[in-house]
Amino acid sequence: MPVIDRYLDAMVKNRAEALVFRAGANVELIVGGVPRPVSSRPATEEQIITVLSDALGAAYTPGLAGRRSFTYTAPTGPVSIEVDDGHEGLVVHVRAGGTPVAPAAAPTSRPAADMPTISLGGQATPTPTPHAPRSTPTMAATKGGGFGGTASVGGIPAHIDELFNHMLDMKASDIHLKSANIPLVRVDGSIMPMPGRPVLSAQQLETLIDPIMPDRNRSEFAESNDTDFAYELGRARMRCNVFRDMNGIGAVFRQIPSKILSAEDLKLPKAVLDLCTYDKGLVVVTGPTGSGKSTTLAAMIDWINTNRDDHIITIEDPIEFVHKDKGCLINQREVGTHTRGFKSALRAALREDPDIVLVGEMRDLETVAIAIETAETGHLVFGTLHTNTAPSTVDRLIDQFPADRQDQIRIMLSESLKGVVAQTLLKKKGGGRVAALEILIVTPAVANLIREGKTFQITSLMQTGRGIGMQMLNDALIDLVKNDIVEAQEAYDRAPHKKEFAGLLQRAGIKGPWNEEKTV
Repeated sequence: MPVIDRYLDAMVKNRAEALVFRAGANVELIVGGVPRPVSSRPATEEQIITVLSDALGAAYTPGLAGRRSFTYTAPTGPVSIEVDDGHEGLVVHVRAGGTPVAPAAAPTSRPAADMPTISLGGQATPTPTPHAPRSTPTMAATKGGGFGGTASVGGIPAHIDELFNHMLDMKASDIHLKSANIPLVRVDGSIMPMPGRPVLSAQQLETLIDPIMPDRNRSEFAESNDTDFAYELGRARMRCNVFRDMNGIGAVFRQIPSKILSAEDLKLPKAVLDLCTYDKGLVVVTGPTGSGKSTTLAAMIDWINTNRDDHIITIEDPIEFVHKDKGCLINQREVGTHTRGFKSALRAALREDPDIVLVGEMRDLETVAIAIETAETGHLVFGTLHTNTAPSTVDRLIDQFPADRQDQIRIMLSESLKGVVAQTLLKKKGGGRVAALEILIVTPAVANLIREGKTFQITSLMQTGRGIGMQMLNDALIDLVKNDIVEAQEAYDRAPHKKEFAGLLQRAGIKGPWNEEKTV
């Protein structure tokens, strides 16, 4: 697929009236008169020449003064392309509509024959030119912005966007690229080969990955052999991790849907939404990698954005879901791009008049300490950890601190922690995935256990606190089985306390290998 067709596809899907390529600036869609960037980094003149060469069906010769116009027919329909190759640099405007636009008069210094004439079928009719045509840049010479080669050969993609679009068509959540291996995708939680794709060498992977990597991340990767960044595709954003292993370069890309699922879409319980109504305090969303924490947090922020009129600051690595201002003002900051780190951004946030702060990951002691202090000083703070259950989350927060500080942290946490949502994803019957949630609401009794270091008793309070919205993960799992949403075996495999869950299955009359478990 020619590179320009990918952008035209995005233009149609976003109902944009124009598409603008400008050397030194991000490619932009014009939607309702408002420019919207659709490339991850500024386009170079060489990259724009590649796009023009695709549309012309012949190499475009740069340096033409004045304007030229022609028509190109894409799979999405005909468009008019106007090229301004003047003193301000190369600028290309693409507008919907198939009526050819007459070329502007050529300046006397350069013949009009330099620009080929394009028919509605998209075939170029080259005319002689005294100027040697400039070769189209290859993929290896093109840096980022969704540009690159135009056609795959034998299933080997000319540009990584081709793999991303294939992945999205398969409704996969992730794509895994490993040197000397075929591309793999994760569909409904299971890893499987991407059909029709051959083994990709380390050099081929480097050629695919390097152009979409921002300069900062390219330097970081060269120094530390791994890096994280986000990449903007017309259909979705991608969360990218690039690394080296014993085979060579590797990468994992996770799609971040362009549409934020609402609290209603996710059927978030009232107890979870109640946590979004606090004026201050700490709310932690936990779960293993790939459990949907980001999706749940995005839905909670979206609910606040819809129902409150506050200032929200998010600190993420990288930015995943992009929020538009509704009732709230939202500033989203990316670690490494807009701030040096979570700690510095969290400290700076205190001077930026926030009501709500989202910390993408509380990955070290100092970040946890600042998050707790921020929650204590009158702000609502959301954060994430990689723990499996709500009670273990409390222990993890405390255990990050040295022993001589833990008594103080227990007191601070007992006063600031408002709730914990622990979740895991399960395969649904018939395809797709669904989240099972464990919910801890910090009542005065729970706060007292935290203060006294008796967190092992929190489970008992959760079992008796169903009336106020508390929920054990096992209870959420058995409900999904009883409602015929997931298979019993799938729920059993995900249960954190298998003996207890075996008892729940047995009491529900559901037979399986768990019948051999001795319940407690």
